[in-house]
Amino acid sequence: MTPPPFSVVRLKPKMDPRRIRFGHPWVFANELVLDRRTKALEPGTIALLEGSDREPLALVGFNSASKIVGRVLSRDTDMVIDEAWLGAKIDAALALRERLYDAPYYRLVHAEGDGLPGVVIDRFGDTAVFQANAAWADRMKDSFARVLAARGMPNVILNGTGRARGLEGLPELRVAIAGEAPAGVIPVPMNGATYMADLMGGQKTGIFFDQRPNHAFLQGFAKDARVLDVFSHVGGFGLAALAAGAAHVTAVDGSEPALNLAAEGAERMGASDRFETLQSDAFAALEAQEPESFEIVICDPPAFAPSKNALDAGLRAYERIAKLAAPLVKPGGILVLCSCSHAADLTKFRTSSLRGVGRAGRAGQILHTGYAGPDHPQHPSLAETGYLKSLLLRLA
Repeated sequence: MTPPPFSVVRLKPKMDPRRIRFGHPWVFANELVLDRRTKALEPGTIALLEGSDREPLALVGFNSASKIVGRVLSRDTDMVIDEAWLGAKIDAALALRERLYDAPYYRLVHAEGDGLPGVVIDRFGDTAVFQANAAWADRMKDSFARVLAARGMPNVILNGTGRARGLEGLPELRVAIAGEAPAGVIPVPMNGATYMADLMGGQKTGIFFDQRPNHAFLQGFAKDARVLDVFSHVGGFGLAALAAGAAHVTAVDGSEPALNLAAEGAERMGASDRFETLQSDAFAALEAQEPESFEIVICDPPAFAPSKNALDAGLRAYERIAKLAAPLVKPGGILVLCSCSHAADLTKFRTSSLRGVGRAGRAGQILHTGYAGPDHPQHPSLAETGYLKSLLLRLA
């Protein structure tokens, strides 16, 4: 008898396979038989997932060290998971982005949303920053590098940092695995602004592409406005407002290197005279401002609720941010509140934010509810891929 091409992992007895069969891309540790044989499989092994009745369900990237022990790669159990398979996935992702954007600066792969679970790839011209947040992808990193190089990205940086990678039991590192890392920062054009991305030393992949459409929507209100951009990172909403004719922008962040990059972006745009930075704790900076000093105030914080356990504290933080920010907006002005916490869904985030606005004695209209751009496609069965929420309110 010919041995099976894949190791087999199996759902526990009475575990309903329909969640996987109907499209969910994750198998959790408490769903799977984790005996001595299964636990001996090397992290990142491609395995055949079966139901308790031995019916084949999917091919998964397996890692017994993770709470997500199986990540679905293909429901075609005859598929060969190799470099050709990977190339087809990247080609599909690339075709979408090339229809959306006229310059090669975007999220090329958005993990499960693009059928590559645990993988994030951001493109910066001929350089790709590759986050392998799953063991199967880490094992195939050389294949990723070859596939990307063949598609116009000869320089590939493996960004192996962050919480997600730690949960997979993978080491932290940031290194060029193909070509060369850029010698300095890279200018990234978006919405008429210029952002400076530090691919080797910056946060995540160096820049956040996800807010692009929300930056663009805000630009319709920015002409001649005084703007306060809190949690600005390398310029965020503030540089987009400058590009649309804002009279003055104050960018607030706790990171001096991020603010330096924001200032360099403003300089490249010829707008340094309308831009200033303030290194400060965000809450302290909001408390220090004079009431009704700005036509536009933006608060785009890091994830206050990165997990379900942190949800209650995170919602209180979103409420507090809104309460502090709302009084700073002139009547008729704009308040933008954002969340990148997947544990806080839109309803919970909106409720907390509006409660904070109300506690500040302000009221207004929701003009726009925004999400991540289309280079961050959502997986229909995985809410985590639709993490970003943005509320734009006009305050009375």
